[in-house]
Amino acid sequence: MSIDVLTQHDLASLSKHRHPASVSIALPAPTPRNGSGFTSIAHDTEAARTAFRTAVKSAQTELGELGGNVADIEAIAANARALETDRDFWGTQARSIALFISPEDVRAFRLMNQLPASVSVGDRFDLGPLLRAATFPHDGYLLAVTEGETRLLFLDTDATARRVPLPTLAEDVADLLHVDFHGGGQLDRHRADGTLGPKVQQRNFASAIQDAALAAIGDDTRPLVLAISNDLEPAYRAVNRYEHLLEASLPVNPASLSDDELAQRGRELLESHYAAEVSEWAERFETRRAHGRGSSQLSDIAAAAVRGQVESLVFDFEHRQEGTMDEFGNLTFADSPGPESYALIDAVANQVLSNGGRVYALRSAELPDANSPAAAIFRTAEPA
Repeated sequence: MSIDVLTQHDLASLSKHRHPASVSIALPAPTPRNGSGFTSIAHDTEAARTAFRTAVKSAQTELGELGGNVADIEAIAANARALETDRDFWGTQARSIALFISPEDVRAFRLMNQLPASVSVGDRFDLGPLLRAATFPHDGYLLAVTEGETRLLFLDTDATARRVPLPTLAEDVADLLHVDFHGGGQLDRHRADGTLGPKVQQRNFASAIQDAALAAIGDDTRPLVLAISNDLEPAYRAVNRYEHLLEASLPVNPASLSDDELAQRGRELLESHYAAEVSEWAERFETRRAHGRGSSQLSDIAAAAVRGQVESLVFDFEHRQEGTMDEFGNLTFADSPGPESYALIDAVANQVLSNGGRVYALRSAELPDANSPAAAIFRTAEPA
């Protein structure tokens, strides 16, 4: 699938980068020629690479106009050309790519989020698009298990779903459930009496299924929904080692449902999980705020962020107020965007990340304070 997992560690690392020739590019997948339907970078790799070349040239021009070092600009062009010729990189089902290029190297993230096209240059990377992709997960996986078939589905945020291949799953994995009760080759007795074998065999079967699923999921940390028979569910949960497996499962026989039907029901559980995550954070925030360890005032949050006191931050991903922030966290709001201003929420979030905090982009209606674009939990009580 060639999708990169964006972690809070990645954001923190990028937020600390400083170089006078830093280029940030958000590259959405090309629009389908018929103007509709699902699209990905792999749908038209030549169009994607052309858009990338154009973005790099634009960045080079802007760096030159700003008096950038010629050697740095040439190094950026060389790094970009090396990536452009990497065919494996562009053969991805990602809907957009976020690229961060400096004279030293290139960091790229192939994402399922639909990022708007953008190019920016400066002495640091513009993490705005990535910050808005960092949220409590709306998407995830669904693992449907029956004796006869195992399906792993990726459930996207826009109601689409697709199968994820399980190349390491043996075709005869169901044989692990077969039990020879009398040593006489009666391997299918469980079919006659309606059982699926003793617990040991069920756990072996579940372990084999889980190994294949986790190999396909890789380093991803999205939640996993389980759709499995009542007979097999206890065995699977007994051997589970994926910490993001949801406690709730689909109470259905997966064999009776299509991929689309499973996806629809699985997405309902993911939405419930997302709502619970947001609600849990909000409750913790209110408790901490009552003891001086939280605030929804952006000025307070900014000051705490530069001191490394923000444990976690939630913010409105649509908020675009620009201005400037000094080294003490003092904010100056701009009447309109300008060459010296930037998104204040992004600046605050970058400070939180660089000091080891976590950030989450939310819808405005999900924030604990309707009158503020942000809220934060502090590590210690802030001075009055």
